[in-house]
Amino acid sequence: MGVKIKRAEKYGFCSGVRVADIKVRRFAQSGGKAAILGQVVHNERVVADLEKLGVRTVQRMEEATEPVIVFSAHGVPPSFHQKARELGLEILDTTCKFVYDIHKEAKRALEAGMHLVFIGERRHREVIGYTHDLDPACYHVIQSLEEARAVDWRQFPAIKILYQTTLNAEDFEEVVRYIESQNPNTHRADTICYATKENQDAARKLAQDPEVDLVLVIGGKNSANTRHLFEICQRFKPTYLIQGAENLRPEWFDNVRCVGITAGASTPDYVVAEVEDAIRQLTEAAAVR
Repeated sequence: MGVKIKRAEKYGFCSGVRVADIKVRRFAQSGGKAAILGQVVHNERVVADLEKLGVRTVQRMEEATEPVIVFSAHGVPPSFHQKARELGLEILDTTCKFVYDIHKEAKRALEAGMHLVFIGERRHREVIGYTHDLDPACYHVIQSLEEARAVDWRQFPAIKILYQTTLNAEDFEEVVRYIESQNPNTHRADTICYATKENQDAARKLAQDPEVDLVLVIGGKNSANTRHLFEICQRFKPTYLIQGAENLRPEWFDNVRCVGITAGASTPDYVVAEVEDAIRQLTEAAAVR
């Protein structure tokens, strides 16, 4: 008899990623020709599936030979829209509405004379989208308490803090409180994607379930929100981050009675189902021996 499998109550595709995936697939299936600027979502399986439909990934717009450029769910700097038009490219925009909300919030804050603080990863495409067009003097990107302590926050008349949508906000509470302690005119924007928070809360609950012996987090190797799910779960149970069924190892399931499964916001449901089927096959085969 194989192990029991428990899925997190919330996991996998968020609404923004689901819409982006559907938009590109429908476009390709209708015969449209396009190139995606960077991965449409941070999941290698989705990227490979789209390439089979004839929609390839490029790293620079100048590389596109197709008539249409796809802007991913992570968003792009506003100037990229003009650049695409200058290159003669039509745009298929799949930017998540929550990402657009942050662009708007940042613009309003700047117009109000506030200094911007983005809590996030400098090289993440979402953060690059927010900061690429800005004067470096008007913002900071902060990832740690040490970085926050290196800045004199008292020099700014007001501060607006915005989070990368895929972060676990609780991990950065100490950073934000430090900035607030240095400048009382600091304001937080509620920019964590609701689906990200639901997935994180559900992953934490799953990992704390006494019945669960092992947790598998399924997602792309470049996916920030998947990595944060892994970080949450490994605090409570042995946890492995995998891209798909091909990454499973039989020895992981020795003496394991219940496996918990969660998945990043860019992981399709069919990949989760494939992992579950593979676990059953591995553990049932081991039980026969």
